[in-house]
Amino acid sequence: MSSYSELIKNFEKIRAYMRDFYVYGFKSREDYQTKSARSYDDERRRLESWLGEHMSFVRTPEGKNVFISIDSRTIRHNPLYNAWKAKSFTDGDITLHFIIFDILCDPSVRRTIAEILEEIDEKYLSGFETPMVFDESTVRKKLKEYCEAGIIEAEKEGRKMYYRRTADTDISDLNDALHYFSEAAPCGVIGSFILDKEAADTDNFTFKHHYITGAIDSGVLAALFTAMREKRVVTVSNMSRRRDLPRRNRIIPLRVFISVQSGRQHLFAYLPEYNHFQTYRIDYLSNVKLEDVTPRFDELRAELDRMQPKMWGVSVKRNKWGEEKLEHVEFTVKINDKEEHIVRRLEREKRIGKVEKMDEHTYRFTAEVYDTGELLPWIRTFICRIVQMNFSNRTQENKFKEDLEAMYCMYGIGEEESK
Repeated sequence: MSSYSELIKNFEKIRAYMRDFYVYGFKSREDYQTKSARSYDDERRRLESWLGEHMSFVRTPEGKNVFISIDSRTIRHNPLYNAWKAKSFTDGDITLHFIIFDILCDPSVRRTIAEILEEIDEKYLSGFETPMVFDESTVRKKLKEYCEAGIIEAEKEGRKMYYRRTADTDISDLNDALHYFSEAAPCGVIGSFILDKEAADTDNFTFKHHYITGAIDSGVLAALFTAMREKRVVTVSNMSRRRDLPRRNRIIPLRVFISVQSGRQHLFAYLPEYNHFQTYRIDYLSNVKLEDVTPRFDELRAELDRMQPKMWGVSVKRNKWGEEKLEHVEFTVKINDKEEHIVRRLEREKRIGKVEKMDEHTYRFTAEVYDTGELLPWIRTFICRIVQMNFSNRTQENKFKEDLEAMYCMYGIGEEESK
């Protein structure tokens, strides 16, 4: 029997397994061809050690399919965050970690590297027959890592550099905010780590729609947010179901869009090589590498701001010369007495466009958009009230009507009239 560890070195590999088997789901052991079956078994056991109570399976003629099964009414915290809390380390790493923070036990304690090394040798390692050896380079790198993480501060006095622990921040008054945003905000795993540290036991939120799968994309999101804050170009791998291997793209990330209906996250970016805008599903992105600062970031962000009033979702259509192509969408609804809630829903749910009152019972929605197809799912929710429609994109209008006819056939509507 092969052995495995709950700790991980490469989170991207874990993310791929979680995405393929436990988010998209319903693959059997035999379906997985990327790695060996033994490798799959090791990763599956690792994931089950974190998510055991949320794992389910179904047997099909093709084999046993394993997937995540979670009832958002019964959980308060995203269980996928457990994957981020299982980082691999060596014996030397963990030993040096606790020694450093034992020496720098309080923000008032300051030490130079020479003083830290001396204290390690005399106080912590002298009692061992074959003690570990931590040289100055190793300790310096570890201190630099912690300074970059913001948990240790470096202060220079003359020629000497002093290190001390950063002061703790009292966040007891932010407990409710942490509980909410750790589950609802991008990169909420940060809030989950803070809640672990504070051992907060009050929990006042449950979620009707709890979109947990974005948790495994937190690393990609964090890198993209850093690139946008620093106005950098990035190279990123983009997976596609139409290709076996991901494609490496050089892009300028501009904004992240998150659907409140599905929780799906998209990146809106600009491709300098092809001189056009492009959207990417963030769960298809990996291996983000930050490159040089671009002087075009503010210009491109302003262009996105200009386009957004014509975007229903994340699609921006342009012709082969890069010129914008807008489509007209218009539909009219008729309501009965005491159905003002239909009009209120039109006003509340429209992201762009306008609603006009035609008469006491008739209202018309109009908009100029880049992609009519993005509106169709929303427009369908008014089917029983729609009395007239007019799309400049006749293909989308015909598709809407064909779907309606298909529904009529499915339910046998209109069969009596045709006989």
